Amino acid sequence: MHNRHLPFHHRRTETLVMTSRSSLAWIEEETKRRQAKGLWRTLRKRHSPHVGGLIQVDGRTCLDFSANDYLSLAADPRLIDTVRRVAGACGWGSGASPLVSGYGVWHERLERELAAFEQTEAALLFPSGYAANIAAVTALVERGDLILSDELNHASIVDGCRLSRAEVLVYRHGDVAHARELIAGRRNAFRRAILVTDSVFSMDGDSAPLSELAQLAEEFDAMLVVDEAHATGVFGSTGRGVVEQLQLHDRMAVRVGTLSKALGSIGGFICGSRTLVEWIRNRGRTQFYSTAMPEAAAAAGVEALRIVGTEPQRRQRLWENINGFADLLSSRGLPVRNPSPIVPIVIGDSQRALQVAESLLNLGILVPAIREPTVPAGTARLRISLCHDHTRDQLQSLADALAALCTDGLLTV
Repeated sequence: MHNRHLPFHHRRTETLVMTSRSSLAWIEEETKRRQAKGLWRTLRKRHSPHVGGLIQVDGRTCLDFSANDYLSLAADPRLIDTVRRVAGACGWGSGASPLVSGYGVWHERLERELAAFEQTEAALLFPSGYAANIAAVTALVERGDLILSDELNHASIVDGCRLSRAEVLVYRHGDVAHARELIAGRRNAFRRAILVTDSVFSMDGDSAPLSELAQLAEEFDAMLVVDEAHATGVFGSTGRGVVEQLQLHDRMAVRVGTLSKALGSIGGFICGSRTLVEWIRNRGRTQFYSTAMPEAAAAAGVEALRIVGTEPQRRQRLWENINGFADLLSSRGLPVRNPSPIVPIVIGDSQRALQVAESLLNLGILVPAIREPTVPAGTARLRISLCHDHTRDQLQSLADALAALCTDGLLTV
């Protein structure tokens, strides 16, 4: 039937559909381009949690080296029992943002426990670590202020810098001399300044030179903001992160963290002075425009902190795995980088990284291929995550598989 014979409302619908398809043509073209370059993402279906170093994905059981569940708490029965008990008493959803009606007794308790854990005056909860970083940056600086940021900072920090409208100076990764060069010539032109960095970088596993950065921040009257997302529960004598490891508690103005990695729950937090925390509670848009995390999730965070404090052997076992895996790689002629639960094997080309990851999956080993924009172009890699519950045999299986891929010419490192 020709269009002119259709009723008006049908002709209008057909026109809208055609217009919609035309306006989406660029998306289809861009999708094909990204697929050809190995930059298109697809989801795997997870059928089980990470337990005993194993996971079920896409209908098969694999050795799991993809999770940031460093202390193997995400499926710990004690956290699960806590969630069930508190959800039964408090319900699941919080219903509103914390400043409206979504702030419960377990939110308050977790903030108190986090402040005690981090040895600060106060703490502030967020629905995610991403939200916490955006709030930390945007609440502290604005147009007319200055940000000094490491080039490999997490996307949440990058986005916070963009949203703040402050002037952003990006220094070469871990290069304090470059950071000094950038700020020395510009600091006097701005009212306030912050220096923001990850403490442990999520794709390289290396640590920021926090002692030197603290000195730089003090010299130029800048507030130091440190994201300990991948360090909390892992680094330091009691698991308080790199800040504890370097004994820098009194020199950190703002500490950001997450409950979703070593602590096995969900949500983010900011710790610092009471003045700072109350300021961000009132100025952090991702805090008061987001529904609060479920109280049951907050209760799981409280239980995770208790376990971290009473079971140091979990962290000790994790570090045995970190050092043991480094020895296994070294003995097979593979490069060993920084001691960390994050072990990158840089391949370069995105398609090749996908091919190597698929070869490992065919062997029953799940290791994600990380590509741009998560890492800079030309540095696609395998990102191996080590956990407390990986066994020596599992680590050896991965090391053997990587060595075999090198022998077969699929992996050149």
